[in-house]
This record gives sequence, structure tokens and C-alpha cells, in this order.
Amino acid sequence: MKRDERQQEIMNLLVAQGEVDLDALAERFVVSRMTIHRDLDELESAGVLRKIRGGATIRSGTQFESDFRIRERQDAPAKAAMAEAALQLVEPGMSVMVNDGSMAAILGAGLVARRPLTVITNNAALIDHLRAETGITLIALGGVYSAKFNAYLGKVCEDALAGLRADIAFISSPAVAGLEVFHMDESVMRAKRAMMQASATRCLLVNHTRFGHAALHRLAGLAEFEHIITDTAPDAQASAALARAGLTLTLADRLEQTQ
Repeated sequence: MKRDERQQEIMNLLVAQGEVDLDALAERFVVSRMTIHRDLDELESAGVLRKIRGGATIRSGTQFESDFRIRERQDAPAKAAMAEAALQLVEPGMSVMVNDGSMAAILGAGLVARRPLTVITNNAALIDHLRAETGITLIALGGVYSAKFNAYLGKVCEDALAGLRADIAFISSPAVAGLEVFHMDESVMRAKRAMMQASATRCLLVNHTRFGHAALHRLAGLAEFEHIITDTAPDAQASAALARAGLTLTLADRLEQTQ
């Protein structure tokens, strides 16, 4: 098996399992541990994974978020449910901001059902999807392209957002600890923050497994969002903290059951 094929298979295993063991990989591909070490080093340099003792993981850390190519293949049912819940907040004629991320890309694709709309985004997947759609006024935010996040980021993006105003912004997050929202990457965090400041209403989209996890950069307090949507109820500790703060979660799985 060629190196590229082996590394692609390692990525497939990470999507399926979340973590891989170095010795198990060496045995699976009938190569040396050093060869697997080199594979993992290259994939880590590309931002695909995070090496840990004895293997690698794609699970988020305080300074690590996996590559967009990995994330877009994960948790499809949960993302679809959250997207459907978020779409209930959109009405024809609105101006809508959508941030980076695979969750947001799924949400954005569903916006065509709510047209006419003005959609403002730095999400490259969403820009590609909406560029030929009639009834959608697409404002594509510029900036420095990040392959890891498949989005445009940096000062150009932030300056453009400073001159715009939207009815609602959909913000996704990989980490919520206590009553605060975090992100691993400063440039991504700054673009999300600029969207929040440029919108009349803010909606947070977060998978229930991301509660109880912090990251390097604080994005916002949960109370800054008018709507918080997750796929299903987080653990008891996170749910209790939200209840004590008087914050309400919209649970996408319960909405599906009532429809």
C-alpha cells in the first residue's frame, strides 16, 4: 500500500473510531512503528489529527480542532437535526450570517428553502453551494483562506463584517465550559465574534458532546446568545448549570419527535 493510501485509511479509521493505536496501525498495515510515526507526524502537520501517547486522536483539545475534511464526515444525523431546528428561526426576506464549519455548511445548504434571503458567510463550502442559487443574495466574505477550516479569515474578513448588519447570525462552537463558549483558533474566534457583533440576533449551534470542554480562546458567554441549539441533552452537570443561569436549550431531537 502506498503512503498516501495508508494515510487516507488512517483518516478513515479516525473518523470511525476517534482514536487510533500506533502498534495496531503498524500491525494492520504490516509496516514498522517508525513508518506509522512518520505518517502520524505528516497528518499532524497537516492539521488532520493530534498525536497522543501511543497513537493519535481527532478529538478536540484546548488548542486543537480536527481538519474540516474530518469534521464534515462526522455526526451527520446530529448536524442535520440541529440544522433543521435552526432553520425554524429563518423567514424569507431576512439577512443571515453563517460562520465556518461543517455544521454551518449543512445549515446553510438548507437556507434555499427559505428564500429569498441575503446570506453572508466566510464558509467556503457554503459559498460553493449557494453561488448559483436564485433567490439568494450571497455576500461572500474575503480574507486569508484556511484549508483546515475551509473558510476565509483574518483582517479582511473582520473589516468586511464591521460594515454589515444582519438579522441573525448562526455561530457554531467546538467547546462550552460552564457558561462560556470557546474556540481553539484565534482567527476563527475573531471572525465568529465579528459576526455576533454585526447581528441583531445570535444563535449558537453546539453538539451535546462539546459541553464540559474548554479551549484556548474565549468566544463569548452563553447569555450573549438568544438561542442555543444542540442535538440532544448534555450531561446532568451541564444541564444543571444552564438551568441555574436561566438559559434554555433547544434540543433538536425533541423537536423531531413533536413534528
